[in-house]
Amino acid sequence: QVQLVESGGGSVQAGGSLRLSCAASGYSSSFYCMAWFRQTPGKEREGVAYATGLGTKNYADSVKGRFTISRDNRKNTLYLQMNSLNPEDTAMYYCAAKGGSTCQLSVADFDYWGQGTQVTVSS
Repeated sequence: QVQLVESGGGSVQAGGSLRLSCAASGYSSSFYCMAWFRQTPGKEREGVAYATGLGTKNYADSVKGRFTISRDNRKNTLYLQMNSLNPEDTAMYYCAAKGGSTCQLSVADFDYWGQGTQVTVSS
């Protein structure tokens, strides 16, 4: 059974940093595409960044230059380094994964999801 377990969320002041981790298990090989999404109450889940097994990365415009996605395929772990956080980054952050050979920041494309980790940024 595939499991994605996020960690690293918490509360931080504006301008601070956090590093999220997502440990994947139960899959016979590395997922081709792993990504981070986030969601606030009353809003749709939005893509933050993705990283493919071939090293391709992509970011939402709102986080470019501040967030860095990385993955350790040997450990089946995905990371999100978040710097220069602002209150608009406050959300539940979810890890997602899929196989196949395509990757885009679309909720409908992903097969597996974690339970989420809360990030709260105060001004």
